[in-house]
Formats: sequence, C-alpha cells, structure tokens
Amino acid sequence: MSASPALQYDAIVVGSGPSGATAALLLSRSGWRVAIVEKAAFPRRKVCGEFVSATTWPLLDALGVGDELRGQAGPVVRRVGVFARTSMVTAPMPATGNGVEGGRAVSRESLDAVLLCRAVAAGATLWQPWTVATFESGAGRHACTIEHRERGERIVLEAPVIVAAHGSWDRGPLPTQPRRKAAAALDLLGFKARFQGGTLDEDLMPLVAFPGGYGGMVNTGAARVSLSCCIRRDHLDAARARHPGRTAGEAVLAHIFEHCDGVRAVLATASCDGQWLGAGPIRPGIHDFGRDGVFAVGNAAAEAHPIVAEGISIAIQSAALLAETLGCFSAAASAPLALAVAHARYQRLWRRNFTPRMRASALYARMFMRPLSTRLAVVSMQVFPSMLRIGAAWSGKSRQLQLHLNAPLGDDA
Repeated sequence: MSASPALQYDAIVVGSGPSGATAALLLSRSGWRVAIVEKAAFPRRKVCGEFVSATTWPLLDALGVGDELRGQAGPVVRRVGVFARTSMVTAPMPATGNGVEGGRAVSRESLDAVLLCRAVAAGATLWQPWTVATFESGAGRHACTIEHRERGERIVLEAPVIVAAHGSWDRGPLPTQPRRKAAAALDLLGFKARFQGGTLDEDLMPLVAFPGGYGGMVNTGAARVSLSCCIRRDHLDAARARHPGRTAGEAVLAHIFEHCDGVRAVLATASCDGQWLGAGPIRPGIHDFGRDGVFAVGNAAAEAHPIVAEGISIAIQSAALLAETLGCFSAAASAPLALAVAHARYQRLWRRNFTPRMRASALYARMFMRPLSTRLAVVSMQVFPSMLRIGAAWSGKSRQLQLHLNAPLGDDA
C-alpha cells in the first residue's frame, strides 16, 4: 500500500455518470462515507442516445430527481418505429404496467449534473476534475492515488469498496478498465449530434437501419432532435472516401441519408446544433463485475448494443441493484467474506434483470446492420406491426427492475 497519508472512506466511486452518481447517492443515504472521483468538468456532452425508459422513472422519483428531470426532458415517447430504406414502420410503445406515462429523452448535461448534485447533497465527497492515477490493493483495503487534471496535485484515497463506474471506453489502472486494442475493421464507433428544426413526431422514437450500422432518433426538448448511431469502422472509412472534405460525423450522416429516407425527411430542413461527437470503439457484451471489493456498474460491467436505447436505464438500475446489495451490510462490516457474498448476489441479480436485454440487443444489432435481414424484418413488421411492439418489450421497455431484497431505497438525509 502507498505510504502517503490517505483519506479514509467506506466506498470510492470512480466515475459520476448515471451509474456512479446513483450508486454514490444511495450508499450515502445508507450512511456510507463515499468519495466520487470524476475526471471531467460538468456540464459535458456525451455520445449517448439520452433515452430513459419508462421503467426507470419510478427509480428517479425515489432518488428525488424525477420531477426536476421531467422539467428538462423531451416529450413522452409513446411510439417506437423503424426507418429503413424507403420504409417507415411504427407501433405503440409497450405498456409498463406501473402507471408511468412513458420514457423520455434527457440530455446528459442535465441528467449527470442533477444526479451528481443530489449525491453530494446526500453527503458524498466530490473530487472533480480528478483522475485515478494508480490503484493498489492489500489487507482488505484499496488505495486510489488521484491526480488533479489541471494542477497535477496528488492525493491518496482508501476504502474497502470500489465502485467502478468509469464506462467502457475509459482506460486506467483499475482491474475493470480494459487495455486498448488495435483498431479493427469490425469495430463499432459511436456518433451523435443534435439538430434544430427537425420534423420528427414528438411521441416517436425510431430505430434507424443502414448498411454497417444502426442508430436512433428522439426529441430531446427545446425543439431539438437527437441522432445517435454506431457504424463499423470499415463502413465509416468507405463513407469518408465517398465524401472527402467532410468530418467523420458528416460523412456518417451522408451515409445514412443515402440509405434511409426517413432520416433524410426528418432532417431535410434541420441544422446541426453544435459539433458532432464521436467515441468508441464500443464493447457490446458482458465485461467484468469486479472482484475483491471492486464492483462494476453501468457500461463497466456490461454494455448492451445501443440499438435498444437501454444504456442509461441499465446504468441507473444496475447501480441501484449494487447499492441495495451493499445496503444489506453496514459500512463497518465490509469484510472480505461479506463482500464476496455481495459480489455473488449482485451478479445474480444483474443477470436476472439484464441478460434478456443484452441478448435482444445483440440479436437486433445483427439483424438491422445487414440489408437483407433488415428488409425481411421490415416486411414482417409491415404485415404484423405488433412484432415491433413485442421487440421493444423484449429490449426492456416494459420490464420492471427486480431487486428481490428487503432494503428500501431510502429517503433524503
């Protein structure tokens, strides 16, 4: 362990996106001393579809942020759709059975800031903008040496529990952070932009299908339409070759326009609001739940293909599962055996809740990235529109979070 003087906590949360801030908030309410380490200054834009499913809003209400976020969110999404080639198929969003009116899009600038502010108000200590420079483990404790991104100052934090909420792209010293791999043609790269003046129906969220990729559109409020998408690296390279002089995001949009009449019609009179964002490669699949007191949440644990627009909901819900699991133990009782039990329970609950969504997202991604299977799927949906609604239900749009624990979410301190 480091010989530097260390600040003691019960849990260190690395990353303050939706999963990290949710975990920090709930653990703080349970009486845990929580440190949050966030490398970026807020507000920040992210490559993200920004949709929060209907089944997640009761949890946001329990966190005390639901009403505030509704005031900053886009309109309620009541229909799902598919835009592919010349086809535009729509169907009602599946019912949730919990009385919630429906999902909405919330900008990450708003969502992240509101959740983080509430976590700090609950007692969490925020280190921002700091990054984890080194990580050491021993004797049931973990030491994170954190570094200020501007001043270079270093401080050591210690805790028996680490919540890895760093996402899937971030590189660093935690055992849950992946090593960077060489670029490959099949890599999926993410892009996002917002547009003013689009004509997407307020209550509609369509899946966008095009060769080598997929995307989605949604109204995010303030008369803006968000387009987020993933595209294979080889198809991106081909699109940039066909459209020289354009940025990567502009070349992706041109590629989508060439293959999707629905998107072209929605954005025919629209203008891009700000810069295109890019990120990736994304890593769909189950990654790592952690071990030895390190727990992964959100995309650090697993990443569903963004085609199902469940990333934010899985992030928030997985953090709630972890906080509920750890809440069965007092902060003072975070012994290795108790943490091993918590790991096993968290993994079991995670797989019970999210494995079906992971499988559905992988199936839909394979289906809608290929022209032939896309055409077959769209023809089937045109004949049987209920297939689209059933597909949305399989992706998690109507699935309630199953905690199976007695510990309550808690109230504001």
